[in-house]
Amino acid sequence: MAADTSEGAVHYEPDDACPARVSMSVGLQGVLLIMGPTVLLASFAAHASDQDASYVSWTVFAALLVSGILTALQASRVGRFGSGMSFMVSASPSYVAISVLALAEGGPTMLSSLTAAAAISYLSLSLWLPKLRKIITPLVSGTVLMLIAVTLLPASFNGISDVPEGTAAAGGVIVGLVTLVAATVLTLASRGVWRIMAPLMTIGAGCAVALMFGMYDPQVIVDAPWVGLPGSGFPSFEPNFGASFWSLLPVFALVALVDGIKNIGDNVLVQQQSYRTPRVTDFRRVQGSINVTGAGLVLAGAVGSPPLCSWGTYSTALTNFTGVAARRVGYYIGAALVALALLPKLTAVLLAVPGPVAGAYLLSIVGLLFVGGIRTASQGGLDGRDAVILGVSFAVGAGVDQGTLIADLLGGVWGPLANNGVTVGALLAIVMVWLTNLFGGRDRRRLEVALSIDCLRELDEYLASIAARLGWNGPSTHRLRSVGEETLMSLLDLDESSSGDVVPRLIVAARPTRTVVELEFMAVFDEENLEDRLAYLGEEAEGAAGSVDASTMTLRLLRHYTSSVQHQKYYGLDVVTVQVKGSR
Repeated sequence: MAADTSEGAVHYEPDDACPARVSMSVGLQGVLLIMGPTVLLASFAAHASDQDASYVSWTVFAALLVSGILTALQASRVGRFGSGMSFMVSASPSYVAISVLALAEGGPTMLSSLTAAAAISYLSLSLWLPKLRKIITPLVSGTVLMLIAVTLLPASFNGISDVPEGTAAAGGVIVGLVTLVAATVLTLASRGVWRIMAPLMTIGAGCAVALMFGMYDPQVIVDAPWVGLPGSGFPSFEPNFGASFWSLLPVFALVALVDGIKNIGDNVLVQQQSYRTPRVTDFRRVQGSINVTGAGLVLAGAVGSPPLCSWGTYSTALTNFTGVAARRVGYYIGAALVALALLPKLTAVLLAVPGPVAGAYLLSIVGLLFVGGIRTASQGGLDGRDAVILGVSFAVGAGVDQGTLIADLLGGVWGPLANNGVTVGALLAIVMVWLTNLFGGRDRRRLEVALSIDCLRELDEYLASIAARLGWNGPSTHRLRSVGEETLMSLLDLDESSSGDVVPRLIVAARPTRTVVELEFMAVFDEENLEDRLAYLGEEAEGAAGSVDASTMTLRLLRHYTSSVQHQKYYGLDVVTVQVKGSR
């Protein structure tokens, strides 16, 4: 499917019945987009840790196989697994540095054990996502992504300097420079189908120059069979719980948590780009996506694949170019990746890529990762407080990564572990955000009642007491109490179609300041989203031909009284956050 004048417009949404011909065409373009990064990142750690050729072949095969399976699972929605969207899965650059360390400590078996164990972070993040929404913020996620980019810089430059014996050392620099220039120019100048082909064209340009310096060995391609499985290299999945495992597990768990946080942002981005009309984020899709990736880490560890993660940038790039966001595309991409894993001749073309090309290509990814971190951190705007958290966390993390101060103080096994800049910077950012929330004015008293019309009196008294403590005047107090009533009525209206005999609990928490009160209403509901209904209130009114029912009137009043309304849906929990302005 080629781009047209409506490039960027969504022609097929995730649940639309997209024709098989279109889905297959877009799926093949997605494979071209994801194949290069998957193979190169999967093999980079193995090459950097001096693993033998048989293991390199196996880890690439396993990465393509697991990537294909998980991409197909992401397109589905089975219980609490899957995002129900075209959401591609690939090897993650976040794990490159620590994968090299794991392979050096205990070989492929150690890496497999740590990869499977890291799944705990993903599954815990999905389970606790509603509770962590105030701590694992875009600010924290962006800080961590920036620190990961800094950590990957040494590995990138080491790859550029990794030249075969008998070749000029300056050749690595020249090859790396050509690759980096090609990546930059192609990304900036290419349009349409050429944008999709830019990664492979970048690698091709670098390999062409490497061939002139005698760095590219085509014999690897000649020796590879057309069809088949790797004959050896499979790391038997035997969990190793020695001292090295326990010393490396916290780092793997933290990086998995970081990738999980990135997964949240990527899933939100894919949701925003997958519909013709913008919708409010459905965090149940986010949880389903995290569950798939977490289970995928266990599968990756079992079959000897490097750690994988879901990539929203690839998915949105494909959607923006083709206008196709149908989840059926994810099934075709998954099937094609599995088929590609069984074609060693094709993957050998990428396996033969020399170190300088791979290092320079990784360097271009590092740059995008750093910029992505900045964008993520500034999603909600950066006020003075956020700037301090970001600046201090990044500076400390980057500084720790460049020296051995903590390692010298602690010594032993835990010294080098605690000297990891990502770990220190991420924990510092989390602690500062937590302390800010703790002392940010949240009212320690909260209201817990059964969700029913009978709780209106208790809710009204609770809000009236808040207004009295703030010294708000009569109109402001009335506005706050009215918001409580209208929000409750809206929630009751959403709950009318819910099934089951259990009456949900309603928890109301307040964060008061002098002029603004932020209220959180937490309960359990059905599929409908209150924020979507507010957004489309005008359309509903037009369709009603002048008639206004009670629920619509409630929404109109709620929109009138509040300065902001947010509705986040999770499995088992809905959170409605409203802000009310007042004065004395």
